[in-house]
Amino acid sequence: MGSMSIRGVDEQLSTLLKQQAAMAGKSLNQLVLEILKKNVGLEKKKRFTNEYHDLDYLFGSWSEDEFNTIQGKIDEERRIDAELWK
Repeated sequence: MGSMSIRGVDEQLSTLLKQQAAMAGKSLNQLVLEILKKNVGLEKKKRFTNEYHDLDYLFGSWSEDEFNTIQGKIDEERRIDAELWK
């Protein structure tokens, strides 16, 4: 793996890159590599990262009794019948 020097980086660009790296919790080198890969078409596309919020309104809407009933049914279904595995 090689290394490369980039000349002509002005103070403003240097500051912005360092700020972005700090905000992302990355090293300056890692950030610059990601930017370069993205702009030359080598960025790996993340799969299965879509976030959906269409059911958010349901969170926290069960009562304690409803939760216990549903969790009881789930636990019952997960129980392994030893007779079936003989």
